[in-house]
Amino acid sequence: MSNGPPPMAAPVCLIENTDKGLQTVESSLNLLRGIQQPVVVVAVVGLYRTGKSYLMNRLAGKQSGFALGSTIESKTKGIWMWCVPHPSKPKHTLVLLDTEGLGDVDKGDSKNDGWVFCLAVLLSSTLVYNSRGTIDNDAVEKLHYVTELSSLIQVKSAGSSNDDEDNPDECEFVCFFPNFVWAVRDFTLERKLDNEEVSEDKYLEFALKLKKGRSKDVRDYNFTRECIRNFFPTRKCFTFPFPTEPKKMSHLDNMAEADLDPDFLNVAERFCNYIFTESRVKTVKGGHSITGSRFSCLVKNYVDTIKDDKVPCLENAVIAMAEIQNHSAVKEAFQLYDQGMENLKKNFPIDLGPLSTEHQRLSTTAEKEFLKQSFKDDEKKFITQLHEKVAKLYKDLITQNEDKSEELCRKLLSDLYAPMASNIQQGTYANPGGYKIYCSDRDAMVAKYQQHGNKGVKAEEMLKEFREEKSTETNSILMADKKLTEADKKMAEAREQAAIQEQQAKVVAQRQEDLQRALEDEKRNQEERLRHMEEKMEEEKHLQREELDRALESKLKEQQEMMEKGFRDKAEIMSQEIEQLKKEREKEKQEEADPGFFNKYFMPVAKLGTDVLSSALQYKAMSMMR
Repeated sequence: MSNGPPPMAAPVCLIENTDKGLQTVESSLNLLRGIQQPVVVVAVVGLYRTGKSYLMNRLAGKQSGFALGSTIESKTKGIWMWCVPHPSKPKHTLVLLDTEGLGDVDKGDSKNDGWVFCLAVLLSSTLVYNSRGTIDNDAVEKLHYVTELSSLIQVKSAGSSNDDEDNPDECEFVCFFPNFVWAVRDFTLERKLDNEEVSEDKYLEFALKLKKGRSKDVRDYNFTRECIRNFFPTRKCFTFPFPTEPKKMSHLDNMAEADLDPDFLNVAERFCNYIFTESRVKTVKGGHSITGSRFSCLVKNYVDTIKDDKVPCLENAVIAMAEIQNHSAVKEAFQLYDQGMENLKKNFPIDLGPLSTEHQRLSTTAEKEFLKQSFKDDEKKFITQLHEKVAKLYKDLITQNEDKSEELCRKLLSDLYAPMASNIQQGTYANPGGYKIYCSDRDAMVAKYQQHGNKGVKAEEMLKEFREEKSTETNSILMADKKLTEADKKMAEAREQAAIQEQQAKVVAQRQEDLQRALEDEKRNQEERLRHMEEKMEEEKHLQREELDRALESKLKEQQEMMEKGFRDKAEIMSQEIEQLKKEREKEKQEEADPGFFNKYFMPVAKLGTDVLSSALQYKAMSMMR
């Protein structure tokens, strides 16, 4: 895929925050729909007036773009987007999302803040939380939005067959939640614990350290910290010093780098390098990678769901996105086949061999394109649609090719026969010895017909029909020839019948030969289809394995830390989540190990084209024998 982001001079609003609530901007969705590259999505959230936009401009490689503002008024409303080519991942697009400031006193809507935070989590592959000062208890408490995620996000649809009361949604969040980066701005303290200098990451982990005890105060203290630890698979911290002296902070967007603090620039560079290197391609449940086009579906689905006062469901969002994507994949894949065959139609009539060969090539190309674009076609509904459309068109093309061949052959025979028709009208063959002259003229005409190239698949059949049509005429000339004895006439009549039967046998043999060749071609095509589908299935299974492995690794790491720090009760609770992930992993392994699983699931789909072609050609072959 080469369709990257269009040049964007500045960010655009992706999700508006209006009096009627959050709503998508169609022009921005259209921009995303044109991006066929995988997207790495970085969203920044945080309290208003904490300098979020500056970091996003740095990531975009620009000094300005996202509005920084220079007053206490929040400048960013809704969610703004900037799509740029990824600086270190070729053929990838970096999508930057700048969200409106949380806790804006002018807005005064905490529910709105919760949804903005929720959308940033749902849409990003890396979530940057921006705050000022230090990571103390007050700073952690201001991130209380993370505690609301379990009530604002649903993993599975109601009544899902995979629903498990012992495995609530929260334990699955780690599978698809973004990486978490805490950017602490205007940090002036020393990072020391027990008089020892510590890294930024250890500083963060210390701030997220849980307290022991069962009192309400302890539970309240731990709650936000537990949510952060449980929900986000990786956590990273950067502490930024003041970029310049406070009185110049309002002009940050137009200050030259030479005027900024070197330590601040150093941290900013490390921050950008980390985001560029460690941020993964955005994926959804099942490990499926997201392109800009798919991302537009996600955005619209989530915002429309929130607008309808419903809770966004990850499973439903993926299903809806897959439905749109797979419809598009069928359309574009079929277009490839249709356009290719349309070019071949210009050469009709042709023999079945070249037609079959081109059909195999183009149907394979179309299927590869479908498999490249499609995902989560679990019931094989869409690939079956593609095969049915291709098979139907091919069947129609076989008929069109035959019709063209029949039309050409009829005209050719008519043109070649015209002199003989004139002779009959003039009585040339009505004289003694006329039958012999007639046969000589007819044989010469048939020879010319057979020497004519590019007659197509109906050549022999049309010649058979011609001889049958002219048999009465031939017989009349034979019987009227007074030069021949009765015995001569009977022998000639037998020869005429034998010639017609021989031509009939040629037609049937040709049909059977065409059928056999086409079926052999289709068998090879079926084997190719099975191989492509097996590769696609293995790719999707691999993504699911990676997703489960990442979640399992994260949970085991967190459990080990809980054990080491004496939180055995919490470690025990995590054991249930870990056990559930292991069960899912084992189920995946069993399916992969089942030798009959693939053939049972895919063989009917792969055979579809063969069955359609076989029935079409066998019918035509049998009709020739009647």
